[in-house]
Amino acid sequence: MRPNRVALVIVVGLVVALGFVAADWIRAGLSARDQPSTLEVFLARRVRSFAIPASARSAANPVALTPDVLAAARAHFADHCASCHANDGSGQTEIGQNLYPKAPDMRLPATQNLTDGELFYIIHNGIRLTGMPAWGSADPRADEDSWKLVYFIRHLPALTPEEIAEMGSLNPKSPSELEEEREDQKFLNESTAEPPRTGHEGMKMPAAEGPKQD
Repeated sequence: MRPNRVALVIVVGLVVALGFVAADWIRAGLSARDQPSTLEVFLARRVRSFAIPASARSAANPVALTPDVLAAARAHFADHCASCHANDGSGQTEIGQNLYPKAPDMRLPATQNLTDGELFYIIHNGIRLTGMPAWGSADPRADEDSWKLVYFIRHLPALTPEEIAEMGSLNPKSPSELEEEREDQKFLNESTAEPPRTGHEGMKMPAAEGPKQD
């Protein structure tokens, strides 16, 4: 089959597949609660793969992996990413499970089998029509934080309970949680400022007796 005919068959196949996806969208409406169909997931991943330039897919991580780099990436993930992806990368958060498509479990092969360059490209540029935003500076050559996050994503399957607990203290807090902390701190400050009671307060001391006269 000639190359132009192969391309035509591929285009026609994609158009037909997109027609099925569009029909499913029309049937289901605009709700983000639905689970994407198998066909939609397949097409989305193929399109994502085609959209990443070959040079980006093959890019090597320019940041050297050290314990400090991994610790910084873990803190960055807890502060910026965990609200959707969860500290353990499972995606099991209220936001992550109500996106369309839902936040993936990044410990699984669908994410772990991506190249370092693909992971960086997705973090740095985001993905249109999903909840994944673009992160880092506009210049990819200056975006070391996203390269550090690549190392942390690779580490997710081996994340320890101690690391997860540490990340919990770094997660962003809601306004109600911040208000509760302020009230607790206010109570502690008032308690330490009040002088301790001895148990004899309020008792009248007997008047001093004058000198006895013979």
